[in-house]
Amino acid sequence: MLIRLLGTGNPSPSLRRMSSGYLAQIGADVILFDHGPGAYHRLLEAGYGPGDPTHLFFSHLHYDHCLDYVRLVLTRWDQGAGKSADLKVYGPPPLQAMTRALFAREQGAFSPDLTARTEHRLSLDIYEDRGGRLPRAWPAPEVHELESNALIEGSAWTVRTVSAIHAQPQLHCYAYRLDCDAGSLVYSGDSGPSRRIGDLARGCDVLVHMCAYESGKELSADHARTCTGHLELARLAAEANVKTLVLSHFNTKMDQPGLRERLIGEMARAYSGRIIWGEDLMTLRVPHDG
Repeated sequence: MLIRLLGTGNPSPSLRRMSSGYLAQIGADVILFDHGPGAYHRLLEAGYGPGDPTHLFFSHLHYDHCLDYVRLVLTRWDQGAGKSADLKVYGPPPLQAMTRALFAREQGAFSPDLTARTEHRLSLDIYEDRGGRLPRAWPAPEVHELESNALIEGSAWTVRTVSAIHAQPQLHCYAYRLDCDAGSLVYSGDSGPSRRIGDLARGCDVLVHMCAYESGKELSADHARTCTGHLELARLAAEANVKTLVLSHFNTKMDQPGLRERLIGEMARAYSGRIIWGEDLMTLRVPHDG
């Protein structure tokens, strides 16, 4: 299993870190977890085209986790000339309503654009020149709304989900575990310290988890409950016997000179596994290739 970190930042504007986006490739399947602003650009930088992803899982519908969904769907459809299969999309409600609001034929946000591209002669000429055949179909991502404790079975992998503690009751928030013959990847989405995520991550090869702040510098009790500091994360990984812990979803404060080294040193006192400070376009392999 190949893992690529596409976006390791949060909503804070940054040229170093795009917003949340992660990729796991298992054989011919290219599975995305979240696709926030800038994740699509990193996907291209990683050597993938818009037609390559086969599945997309959203942890929750904060914009920094889903804004590039629009770009992925439209460019996959536009450039694919009818040859790319419809993207399989999974996530919490109201994902179906959001998708309809974006791409529906009647009053969808992009329906004027899509109408022009499926009816105007110039667009049809370009479409045929790319190898497409008329009539030109409308984009139709295959959307599945999930509940907590759902199980999705792929060709050679499974994904399980649990509820994460983050933005309830306004949003449904999930964490995911991907298992295949090569090993396991757990993605926390955004979450505060959670026994449920610890149980989901138990014994996994790689846990990608938000590290939102330096422990002891939380903004409020609610901040500490719904996001995770570095020491709480170290304890969670240790208790779950995680092999590799990848820290991500950083704000700009976390990139201050010297802070990374100090926080990793403090985490290593509680957690003896491999600690990785995530960076955009970082590559990991499972099993670990050294």
